[in-house]
Amino acid sequence: MTHAGISTAILGLATSGLALTAACTHHGQNPEAEPTAPLRAVRSGTLTGPFNPADPNLIPDVAERVLPAVVSVASTRAAKVESPDLPLDNPFFRHFFGPGLPSPFSMPPGAAPEEHGLGSGVIVGKDLILTNAHVVADAKEIEVTAGDRRSIEAKVLGVDTKSDLAVLRITSDTSGLHSLEFADSSRVRLGQVVLAVGNPFGVGQTVTMGIVSAKGRADLGIEAYEDFIQTDAAINPGNSGGALVDLEGKLVGIPTAILSRSGGYMGVGFAIPSNMAKPIMTSLVEHGRVVRGYLGVGIQSLDAELARALGVPSANGVLISDVKANGPAARAGIQRGDVILSLNGQPVHTTGELRNVVASAGVNAKVKIEFWRANSRRTAEVTLADMPDEPSAKGVGASTPAPTRAGLSVQAIDNVARQRLKLPADVRGVVVTAVEPGGPAARAGIQPGDVIEQLDRQAITSEDQLSRAWDAAKSGVVAVLVWRDGSTFYATIKR
Repeated sequence: MTHAGISTAILGLATSGLALTAACTHHGQNPEAEPTAPLRAVRSGTLTGPFNPADPNLIPDVAERVLPAVVSVASTRAAKVESPDLPLDNPFFRHFFGPGLPSPFSMPPGAAPEEHGLGSGVIVGKDLILTNAHVVADAKEIEVTAGDRRSIEAKVLGVDTKSDLAVLRITSDTSGLHSLEFADSSRVRLGQVVLAVGNPFGVGQTVTMGIVSAKGRADLGIEAYEDFIQTDAAINPGNSGGALVDLEGKLVGIPTAILSRSGGYMGVGFAIPSNMAKPIMTSLVEHGRVVRGYLGVGIQSLDAELARALGVPSANGVLISDVKANGPAARAGIQRGDVILSLNGQPVHTTGELRNVVASAGVNAKVKIEFWRANSRRTAEVTLADMPDEPSAKGVGASTPAPTRAGLSVQAIDNVARQRLKLPADVRGVVVTAVEPGGPAARAGIQPGDVIEQLDRQAITSEDQLSRAWDAAKSGVVAVLVWRDGSTFYATIKR
């Protein structure tokens, strides 16, 4: 499996008619239009008295006590409108916008089209509302409505797009409002009954019931940091930011996305677990942003094929595909090609798992990493830093000669190529100028503009070196180190 395996898995669902959809609604200016969710990867008081699971009134009692803590969150933001290529009076556009309805192309001068979103939120603590980032992101106005239809004034306190969480602070009278208590989501069990509470499609507060279908869902490509609880409780657009609760009425998770062909419920929903949401909320309240631990490495999943190509004994662990200069890992001696096996004694199996553990460990935390290198297990102690801003993407080059070895053509890096691709001075290798459609390199995910730094663990700086290394490789699967968009990763090319 190549570095593109995660996105390929998602695209495989999409090409069969499935899409990951954020569980909130957005619609334009027509207030009568049925709200629909864009198909995109996504994006109450505490119970008192004894807990008796055999009580036939248990679920109604839980619902009655949870509903007052779940609110509706409506937002207004500027809509993005592109200029049409067709005449503005084209009948197609009038049919699309409807007779008598204003289109973005027939508005009064100075007027701007608006987009209206609708999601949910959960009151936690005295004056805080926890919701999804995509419910309130870039909002000009926010309207919060309690279950008793009371209007609540609130302002955005902090937004974390990497986890899709946001916190609002209530600025109006909080008397009579109820809140939910956080559950320990690590204790949630598969098959456990849960309730989803929110405002689907804007119809009003709704309670649905299901079970926990899976835990620890990550590497789905919905958010940068994922550790989802999967449930079959009905979640629809408008449920985003609402509550997933257990039968004690405690907050287990925040519904965020669904897997769907139509944009509606199909039995697969995802919620951010409470144990992930709570510290992120605390960080947003205290710092206005999320302070995450930073290891300073690029990582990718290790499958059996790549493990064999790199000479690693098994596919257990996470492969280091890049090490940032002067970063925490580099200072501790971690190298590209190492395979992380455990962190602080806890085994790590997936990139999402490692990313979450490092982030939650925090800045200046000292972590003990066990890794595999050169046929032996080794350890290193790393002091984590603060997560920097994400680097911007780089441009890619154009294609020229016909592909040769491995179904690709390359050229040495000269000053022109370095400037065009904005390559850092320490990047050495050959630039991919063309890839044969359907060839070995294309199937491995190699693209024009990529820089091949190593092939079969040998440094490559010319087309001749690439050809010799390819011909000399003894394995049927060859590991290739590729630089793209500011970082490196490993890919495997079948001979």
